[in-house]
Amino acid sequence: MLYLLSASLIWSFSFGLIKNNLADLHPNLISFIRIALSFIVFLPFIKIRTIGSKLKLKLILIGTIQFGLMYITYIYSYRFLKGYEVALFTIFTPLYVSFIHDLIKKKLHRNYFIISLLVISGTAVIVYKGISSVTFIPGFILLQFSNIFFAWGQVYYRETMKAREDLRDRDIFAYLYFGAMVITLISVLTTVDMSNISMSGKEAITLLYLGTIPSGIALFLWNLGVRRSNIGTISILNNLKIPLAIIISMTVFGEQGNLIRIFTGCLILISALIYNEISEKKRGI
Repeated sequence: MLYLLSASLIWSFSFGLIKNNLADLHPNLISFIRIALSFIVFLPFIKIRTIGSKLKLKLILIGTIQFGLMYITYIYSYRFLKGYEVALFTIFTPLYVSFIHDLIKKKLHRNYFIISLLVISGTAVIVYKGISSVTFIPGFILLQFSNIFFAWGQVYYRETMKAREDLRDRDIFAYLYFGAMVITLISVLTTVDMSNISMSGKEAITLLYLGTIPSGIALFLWNLGVRRSNIGTISILNNLKIPLAIIISMTVFGEQGNLIRIFTGCLILISALIYNEISEKKRGI
């Protein structure tokens, strides 16, 4: 759980950076640069000879979907939505995690479904402000695809790595970023006018940070934690970054927030975590 908490804390600082510092850059270019920087971070650790071709292709596919397609749809949604609306529409990821896990296992886990609903309810209490964007429908659709891509990737990564306990995550993580880098590069080449690209120093620094820390270190920590956690915990922690982002905005950046709603939402999230721990202990008896 510590890995998931650490990743959530890192991500909680990132919501405002994309909207405020990178609004003038093409979303697909942002996605590619972030992923390319992450690939560079993990390239020195890559193992080539000790990993079979079949596993390499699986990892590349996971990265293409979990990181590549997720970032393309996620970052593009900022063109249609306000920052808090992006946070609001990402709250459904726990439900997708539960559904996808059950599809892979071919078995319905009622407890995980209940936990997902609790998490969504608690997070909605915290972030819901109403919808003000006229163009929220395409943004909402993009984010649901993004949520599904991210949910599928983490569940499939967890199942894939179960069979390879001998492998360290850092030894294979560059394969995931390679898959994501290829798909984001294709999106750049097909949608971005390269002759009109210009970048300020602030944009470059922001991209360097996002590519190495939230996209690099945090995504690695997240999948590391996913590999070691149960689906209930994963579902809950998928949404923890949202209240953390709001709390940080209030305490660090001096923004206003509704303390009663934050407290109520956090209580629901804590209740979901307690319910999950009790359920897991009962299953272990």
